[in-house]
Amino acid sequence: MNAGSKELRFPLGYAVELQELDRDPYPVFARLAAQEPISWIRALDMWYVVGYENVRTALADPRLTTVSERSTIYDTFGEHMLTSEGDVHDRYRRAAQQFFTPGYIRSQLEPMIRAHTERLVDGFERQGRAELRAAFAARLPVQVMLTLCGVPAAEEPRLRGWYDHFEAALANFSGDQAVRDTARRSVAEFHALLESQIRSPSGAERSSLLAHLIDAPDRLDDEAIKRNLSIIFFGGISTVEALLLNLLWALFETPGALDRVTRDGGLIPQAIEETMRWLSPVQSATRHVTRAFEWQHVEFAPHDTVNCMLGAANRDPSVFTEPDRFDLDRPNSRRHLGFATGAHSCLGSQLAKAEARIGLQTLLARLPGLRLERGLSEAPSGYEFRQPRRLTVSWNH
Repeated sequence: MNAGSKELRFPLGYAVELQELDRDPYPVFARLAAQEPISWIRALDMWYVVGYENVRTALADPRLTTVSERSTIYDTFGEHMLTSEGDVHDRYRRAAQQFFTPGYIRSQLEPMIRAHTERLVDGFERQGRAELRAAFAARLPVQVMLTLCGVPAAEEPRLRGWYDHFEAALANFSGDQAVRDTARRSVAEFHALLESQIRSPSGAERSSLLAHLIDAPDRLDDEAIKRNLSIIFFGGISTVEALLLNLLWALFETPGALDRVTRDGGLIPQAIEETMRWLSPVQSATRHVTRAFEWQHVEFAPHDTVNCMLGAANRDPSVFTEPDRFDLDRPNSRRHLGFATGAHSCLGSQLAKAEARIGLQTLLARLPGLRLERGLSEAPSGYEFRQPRRLTVSWNH
């Protein structure tokens, strides 16, 4: 099937515009699920796959790969655990995975996360009002990743700037050259920082992820270490920032929900899982066609891009009753695909949930009467990375 014939076979997908995906993709997903669950999206030059079972099937299909020069992740960071398959992928992931296990997070990382969280709240607690993205959600994961990797805390401002360029590049499905060039400069600067840590006489902090990678018996070469740390840094920031903000947004938007989790902290893990379902921080997992094949009467051509829409799968009414409603009592929230599934599922999912849990616990404990300042906040937006860009709150002080 050539590109021209896609227009004839799939006219409905052409009605999708980036603005409506950015503003509110869920009505688009519902329309596609009902009319065209595998649809060519002309505005993005890719296929969208919606529906829970379709997404799960696509993520497990060996004919769909993460290895492609058309991948925005590959274009930005090169080969690493999210842009490789098989033995190469397994070696990359295995090199870092012990730092992201529940036991290691609980015993080694949670005290550090709490310390960072408390210090951040110290900075604005007395003000009575704060824009939580800038003051808290955008800073906590950066500080955690710097500490985890043994990179000096003073690098926070530079890393935050680089991260913003990375995020723009990974959502750059239109291939804007200026966005690509800016991100590549930022990657080079970040790699230079990592190189200095690798080569410094004192080395990184000896208990850090970077030190572990440097000293490992089956050591990755320096370039592979830098490339894999790049995607670990990015994922460790993007998902946590958005999860914190989306969690707060969900609790503010749902009558009675904030009061319930304030009274019963045991509900916070459930609130996090339901947020991952209801307002997925990362809306898709992108794959690329390795060879021509047909699936559900759709002909895929080599090198086609296929976006498995996690956000759509998580609102599938055949799996989640009343999927557009945030429900603290939903019995199957944990079936969400917000962290994807399969070999390329999110390495840092447990760490992200720990940071969100500790972050919310701290905010609720130290900011009594927490409430949303709606006129100073923005509803979630973004067709690839979705979150409020401003979330201003006030409290009793």
